[in-house]
Amino acid sequence: MDTTTKKTIILFSGDFDRAMAAFIIANGAAAMGDDVTMFFTFWGLNLLRKTEKVQTKDKKSTLQAMFGKMMPKGTGHLGLSKMNFAGAGAPMMKKVMKDAGAMSLEDLVASAQEQGVKFIACTLSMDILGFKEEELIDGLEFAGVASYLGEADEANVNLFI
Repeated sequence: MDTTTKKTIILFSGDFDRAMAAFIIANGAAAMGDDVTMFFTFWGLNLLRKTEKVQTKDKKSTLQAMFGKMMPKGTGHLGLSKMNFAGAGAPMMKKVMKDAGAMSLEDLVASAQEQGVKFIACTLSMDILGFKEEELIDGLEFAGVASYLGEADEANVNLFI
């Protein structure tokens, strides 16, 4: 296999600015014809959460239910990694980006999916945080670290964000 056209990104962070960077890179690589895999783990899983409340089949532990209530659902409620200004940082950044003509995070996620970027949700992180498949957006694969490592072995670029 030609590894010069395969890229992987581990998205560990749930910060708006880091998510933007990950999706800009993923979209750029996909637009160049690269095979791109994004592996969402721990706080990165928040980007994949549906914004509406979803009734789950399986019961969650108290801690898992607390995680679900405390963490943001989807891309719209993420904070910045620096200069968050008690929550005002992300809206300010979104305005500056819109004024500059940059794509929104929501548009970048949709574009990545349209371009065939593979999204893998880490099943171990899902188990720890109590996230269920039905709570996450459509179009995902669900796998563990071995699946990501298999993808990474075939890639020439592996990023951890």
